[in-house]
Amino acid sequence: MTGGRHDGTDRWRTQSDPGNEPGDAGDDDGSLHLAERDALRRVTGLSTELQDVTEVEYRQIRLERVVLVGVWTEGSWSDAERSLRELAALAETAGSEVLQGLVQRRKKPDAATYIGSGKAAELRQVVVANDADTVICDGELTPGQLRQLEAIVKVKVVDRTWLILDIFAQHARSREGKAQVSLAQMEYLLPRLRGWGDSLSRQAGGRAGGATGGVGTRGPGETKLETDRRRIRAQMTKLRRDLAQMSTVRATKRASRRRHQTPSVAIAGYTNAGKSSLLNRLTGAHVLVEDALFATLDPTVRRVDLPGGRTVTMSDTVGFVRHLPHQLVEAFRSTLEEVGESDVIVHVVDGSDESPEDQLAAVRSVLSDLGVGDHPEVVVLNKVDIADPEVVRRMQRLVPHVVLASARTGEGTAAVLTAVEQALPHPSARIDVLLPYDRGDLLARVHVEGEVESISHEGTGTRVVGWVGPELADEIAQVADALTAGPADGHA
Repeated sequence: MTGGRHDGTDRWRTQSDPGNEPGDAGDDDGSLHLAERDALRRVTGLSTELQDVTEVEYRQIRLERVVLVGVWTEGSWSDAERSLRELAALAETAGSEVLQGLVQRRKKPDAATYIGSGKAAELRQVVVANDADTVICDGELTPGQLRQLEAIVKVKVVDRTWLILDIFAQHARSREGKAQVSLAQMEYLLPRLRGWGDSLSRQAGGRAGGATGGVGTRGPGETKLETDRRRIRAQMTKLRRDLAQMSTVRATKRASRRRHQTPSVAIAGYTNAGKSSLLNRLTGAHVLVEDALFATLDPTVRRVDLPGGRTVTMSDTVGFVRHLPHQLVEAFRSTLEEVGESDVIVHVVDGSDESPEDQLAAVRSVLSDLGVGDHPEVVVLNKVDIADPEVVRRMQRLVPHVVLASARTGEGTAAVLTAVEQALPHPSARIDVLLPYDRGDLLARVHVEGEVESISHEGTGTRVVGWVGPELADEIAQVADALTAGPADGHA
């Protein structure tokens, strides 16, 4: 491959093509410079375990030496480059060494090979020159595109969706997380199982099979492909049944928290934005923190006291990403219910990213798909200690009430709790009662579940003025009535 550039509707850039494209501003020249590519390299010296890709394949992949390829259909070149850089970060998270990044300018991906047969042949030359064993495409490919592109480049081809699914499979720890990932993978794999017709037949008879098998034995019989599909459907049915039971357990726990009127806060945001670090800083939890995409898959719930005295539960959730596979959204729906059932969403945005606005929009899009786009939201710009001041100013203009914080240094964490307290729904029942001293349990619940305006200690009890939920207000009213009636009965 010469690394040249074609005029017209497409752009095919390689490491040796640093030329400027008309309309690109400054040094944003549409290519991944050599120094930038070197910065993507991290894992080296891994062995390759190629398998025969002509058989029915379940793609239990271990990526190693990869070439990235994307199709730029809209937006600016910087948008296309940023998408490819994110794909490189995903590939590294999966354990890969990124060798080269290529982008083609097209109105839409080629229906047959994603990048067109001519460009696929050039991609084959890049694969051979770099001794790559895998090609990762920055998009979701159809079964036909995967098959035809793989036939040309002669190495394994993986799309963005399966790459994310593979990362989830590596990071799943709990029984529920593993079941959710397995279900998502099977939903993706089912239409992509590949076989070659009669060559995979299990049985044949009559003239079709070259024998006289008689009635009921003619035809190709059940192919290996059909058997695999049937087995996967059976496994998917079992996984859905198991996840439904796990969802019931999770719903029971949520109902218990609701019964005690404990407000819930969900921490959501882009992957690697610092959600787990912020949860650790706010609650003293010890959730896994790792500089990798999708390090957290299993939600963690912790209690935290707000400045005004109210207690809330905070839950960490799986990170989102642009073009999050719909199979994952469906499979993780029970986990994401923590977001849907929350009273407030703390939306964590990575302030060190060059375009946090895109992160904000991507996460809000997923939240909207989940039906929780209208929930009270506290936007937290994390990592401000290393953020570009201009990026911070842009976010402040975009989100006037954004909270600036750093989970690493602790800066702004008090402001986060204050913002959460202000965003929480307020209890609706006002109380001004005298609670006997032996009902300290009720007083504690007022602190946890309600809002206290004033407390004073009198001879027979504690006078509390504030706001609580209707159920607690009824319990307090019964106790207060009994306390008032007691001395009157005794006097009579």
